[in-house]
Amino acid sequence: MANNSRAAEIRSGIEAFLKERFDIKAEKLAPDDPKYQALIEQFQFDTWINDAARRVGSLQVVTHSLKQAHPYAKGSTFYAPPESLTSYGLVSSHVLPPDFSGDVVGDAAALDVYKLLKLEVEGKSLLERVLENDTDLAKALSDDPEQAQVWINAFAAITEARSDPASHTHAKQVYWLVRDEALEDEDYHLLAPLYGTSLAHCVFQTINHDRFSEAAKEARKAKREGIYAEQSLHSYPNLAVQKMGGTKPQNISQLNSERGGNNYLLASLPPNWNVRDIRPPLKVASVFSHPGIFGSRSEVRSLVKDLKRFLETNPTTDMHTRDLRDDYTAMLMDELSLFAMQMHSLPAGWSDDEKCELVAEEAFWLDPGRAEEDAAFREARNSVEWVDEIRHRFASWLNTVLGEKLPLGDVEFRHWKKTLAKDATHQRLQDRDRRWMESLMEDLHNLPGGDDDE
Repeated sequence: MANNSRAAEIRSGIEAFLKERFDIKAEKLAPDDPKYQALIEQFQFDTWINDAARRVGSLQVVTHSLKQAHPYAKGSTFYAPPESLTSYGLVSSHVLPPDFSGDVVGDAAALDVYKLLKLEVEGKSLLERVLENDTDLAKALSDDPEQAQVWINAFAAITEARSDPASHTHAKQVYWLVRDEALEDEDYHLLAPLYGTSLAHCVFQTINHDRFSEAAKEARKAKREGIYAEQSLHSYPNLAVQKMGGTKPQNISQLNSERGGNNYLLASLPPNWNVRDIRPPLKVASVFSHPGIFGSRSEVRSLVKDLKRFLETNPTTDMHTRDLRDDYTAMLMDELSLFAMQMHSLPAGWSDDEKCELVAEEAFWLDPGRAEEDAAFREARNSVEWVDEIRHRFASWLNTVLGEKLPLGDVEFRHWKKTLAKDATHQRLQDRDRRWMESLMEDLHNLPGGDDDE
């Protein structure tokens, strides 16, 4: 066997990998079980490596994948490390660090082979050693140089394309005009955009670190308290999550599986108009106090005044009256949604200020971002029906501000509450909040440790 110390270390690492996998598979088998004996033979070093060299043909290491476009797309995928790419002054896969994560597509049943190739010895993966035709790896694999070379060649093919470049009917395709005419097939090049899976994984890891790491939590806490902190603070407003692969993200790729199918999408939106004097509602128990922070807004005051004046004329109960009343109510609900969105634009966690006296339900409503780093707040927010309480408070507020000269009671209260529940803008905001919360909980679950405890 190999007498080189590095070769011996590589051999030892591979054997430890095989033993770990054997122990998992043999855990529930008795030593006298025929399946146990068969498993021992299967995990003999030469037997397993030879089988792995055969099965590796069903896998391909890639940096740019087609399956993210459609799980059944069968066109070409490519392995293009950063140093092989041209820089065009834009953020693309060429900016990946040297230790970037390559992805793997193909038969999910053969992913154990790729896990072997990701095994690191002295800071270098077996795949890197395979691609360098490393002599120490060859000595570690076999005393027979020819046999070792056969296995190395088989493993090295994992980064090579399986066929000539080809697209697929399930792939995204763009016909790009390359001639003056546009009549024949030859007048076009067929472009098939591929998904930069290694870049997407790097972005995912970076964003998760910036959102959930202890350093990020400490930086956000320092910002809220006005304390200097050396670490940088990163924010990703309007972050979206694209799910790939459904319940079987491993059918897309290995890295997609590691992310639980989650892929982040950064916001691409026009700039928002900066409204001055958006301040957190501090030193009040409710934004619906009379007249209250919400009721004191000029647009709200004007709408309430017009609606009140109209209702005090004691209009006839016909379709015109109902339509006009509903128009005023809809505009008030739009103002309620705008007010909530403005509160959401404040730095997350503002409701944790000692000067904030809001009831819990209104804090849950107006400061959702606090749930990212405050586990107690997040748990409380998920355990109560705070949305219904907000509708209740809005309906009670509207009855109060309109009822000085009007005989408003339970009937009107139920009407305001029911109307808000059906309001399209209100529903969209609640749906967006629900999707965001589900994504947050899934991200936290997928972090190392696999739970939501902090």
